[in-house]
This record gives sequence, structure tokens and C-alpha cells, in this order.
Amino acid sequence: MLYSQTLFSVLEVLLITVPVLLTVAYVTIAERKTMASMQRRLGPNIVGYWGLLQAFADALKLLLKEYVAPTQANLVLFFLGPIITLIFSLLGFAVVPYGPGLAISDFNLGILYMLAVSSLSTYGILLAGWSANSKYAFLGSLRSTAQLISYELILSSAILLVILLTGSLNLTVNIEAQRAIWFAIPLFPIFIIFFIGSVAETNRAPFDLAEAESELVSGFMTEHAAVIFVFFFLAEYASIVLICILNSILFLGGYIFNFIPMLNIIIELFDLDYSNIISYETYFSNPLVEGLLYGLTLGIKSCIMIFTFIWVRASFPRIRFDQLMSFCWTVLLPIVIAFIILVPCILYSFEIIPSNLALL
Repeated sequence: MLYSQTLFSVLEVLLITVPVLLTVAYVTIAERKTMASMQRRLGPNIVGYWGLLQAFADALKLLLKEYVAPTQANLVLFFLGPIITLIFSLLGFAVVPYGPGLAISDFNLGILYMLAVSSLSTYGILLAGWSANSKYAFLGSLRSTAQLISYELILSSAILLVILLTGSLNLTVNIEAQRAIWFAIPLFPIFIIFFIGSVAETNRAPFDLAEAESELVSGFMTEHAAVIFVFFFLAEYASIVLICILNSILFLGGYIFNFIPMLNIIIELFDLDYSNIISYETYFSNPLVEGLLYGLTLGIKSCIMIFTFIWVRASFPRIRFDQLMSFCWTVLLPIVIAFIILVPCILYSFEIIPSNLALL
């Protein structure tokens, strides 16, 4: 019995981790192709059909490279930093609901867990930059730590407003609460602020000051190469995928998509045979089909968010570090605090505070 439970747990983890790593590989290709299209280039198009195997060729090249570590580095922490960053980037996927009940662990503190896990990955960046004994890597890690800690406050404050509307830290409850309306509509300014904080949290352009090539060579991972560099690379794109899924869950309804009402609209719009609607409803009520549609819905919403991340990188120039910090503390934070005061007042005025919050 114990062995079967262990085997089932291992299979669950593999069922989530392997698709995530494949997704990360194809996000890198999507970014290169999308940015190439925006800049009137072709992008990778040699390895595989349409360049679809380019990410695997790059990974193989890095895995086969000779690893060289700095002689003055603290080798234990130098190796441990990228490993910590990758592990905590992947741990967040454990609580993502891909459908009703379709999560490895659907526990009641899912949002708190995701915030904690994303915060701990900062330690990996700090350790990697400090242990390299290089001024470029150390400056990059200091910048990254200051940036992540600052914008973490923006993210957690924006999430607090979503919790005020749902009254729960459970991700599935937050999704199900959006069956009437996505939270991106009533909380649109907060959605934009959360998205900006997400871009900064993942060290993406125009907030990629931690790895600014023009100033710090490659920031906190200047001295890393070969396999250990792959860990940083995977961690960065895994964090992008995870934060885009979190954007979709908190503001875009997650896996929710009302298939039957939409099907009714399509049938009436195109004047199709209405008598077949019963067979369509029966088909969509199949648990396997329904689960696939839920996962596909969350995937499409997350892909739109990932495309927006790439679009932002291709559109905006990098800003100075002092501008980055002042934008957080003097612009975004006052707006978020104003909404933290405004939203509870509106909820109290219309007596629509969630029942489990009203009891406190």
C-alpha cells in the first residue's frame, strides 16, 4: 500500500513537471520567433521544422560544454544558488488548479504558498551572485534582491484585493468566484499593476536590471556556464509561465469558460440545427472532455499573458535602476494602498463582504 502511494505521488509530480519543462523549452522558441517577427527577422528556422527543435539543440550544447568554476568562488554556494532557484520556481506548480479538483495539492493556503515559494527563489539569486566573488555578479544579485523584495509588496497587496472579493486563500475558490465576472473587469487598474509587478518579479525587460548586458555583462549569472547556467535559464522561464498562470487564475477566471452558453450563441448566430444542442451538452458533460477543455482554457489564457510578456520586452527600452525603484515606491505603491482603502469601503457600503470575512 505504501509503495503504491509513493509511486502514485511520483507519477503525479512527473505528470506536472515534464510538461512544465517542455512548455519552458517552447516558450523560449516562441519568444525568439515572436521578437524576430516584430523586428522583421526570421528567428530560428534551421533545427527542426520551423525551428521547433532549436531549444533542445541549445540545451544539448550547454549540457555538453565543459564546466569552468572561478577559483576564488565559494563552490558549495556557487552550485547551490541555481539549484535553489530552479527548485522553488517549479514548486509553485504544485497548487495550480488545471480544473475543478485537478491539482497536486488543492489546500486552503494556496495563494500564501505561491507567495512564499516565489519569495524563497530570491535566496538562490543572492547566493549565486555573492558566492561567485565577482563584482558584476554581486551587483547583479544586489539589484535583483532589491527589485524582487520591492515588487513582491506590490504583488501581495494586489492579491489582497482579490482575497477581499473572495474571502479565501484557496486558488480553486478564487477561480469559482469568477463564474459571474472576471476580476480583471472590476479591478482593471489592479490587474495592470499586478501585471507590471509580474514583469518586474521575473526580471524581464524593461525591468531586467539584474542582468543588464550593457552594464553588468550578465548580472548575477555572469560566472555561471554549462549545466548550472541551464538551471538559471529554466528557472527564469518557469517563473514566467507560473506568474502568467497566476495572472490568469486571479484575474482572468482561470480554467473557467462557459462552453454551453457560448455554444448556444454560436448556434443561434450561424443559424445551425438547434436540435443537436442536447447531444452537444451530453458530449461536453463527459468528464474527460470537460477536463481537457478546462486545461485548454487555462492554457490559452496563460499563452496570451506570455505573449504579452514577449510583446513588452520587444516594445520598451530598459529603464535605470533608480527609476525602477522610484516607480515602485512612489507610483505603484500609493495607488495600490488607495485601492486597499477604497475596495473594502465599497464592499461594506453595498454589504457584499464575503461571509467568511464578515464573521471576523
